[in-house]
Amino acid sequence: MVVTAWACAVVVVVFFVIVAFLMPSENTGVIFRPVDQVSMALIGAFVAGGILLMARPRVRADDTGVEVRNVIFTRWFDWGEIYGVSFPDGASSARLELPDDEYFTILAVQAVDRGRAVRAVRTLRDLHRRAVLGD
Repeated sequence: MVVTAWACAVVVVVFFVIVAFLMPSENTGVIFRPVDQVSMALIGAFVAGGILLMARPRVRADDTGVEVRNVIFTRWFDWGEIYGVSFPDGASSARLELPDDEYFTILAVQAVDRGRAVRAVRTLRDLHRRAVLGD
C-alpha cells in the first residue's frame, strides 16, 4: 500500500505540473495567467497529499500494549483492555477485539498483504497471549 500510494502521488503531481505547464498553450478562448498555473500545481500537490494519507497506517506492539495509527488518528491500547486480535472471514483488515462487542480496525494489516498479514496477526496474538498469561 505504501509503495502504491507513493507511486500514485508522484504520477498525480507530475500530471498536474504538466497540465499547469501546458495551460497557456491551449487555445480555448480562456486566458490563463501564471497564477492559474501555480494553482493547478498546488491542486496536484493537495491531491497527492490526500493519496499519501493512505500510506500512514502503522501498528507497533510490545509487551505492554499496541499502538495503532490509522489514516489520521493514533491510539494506544494496553493488552489488558484487548480481548483478542482477529481477522474475520471476508474482512479487508485485522482488528482488535475490545469490551462491549466493540473493535478497532488495524488498517496497517490488510488482507491483500497475504502472508505478511498472517505473520502480523500471529505476532500480535503471541504478544497478547504473553501479556495476558504472563509467559
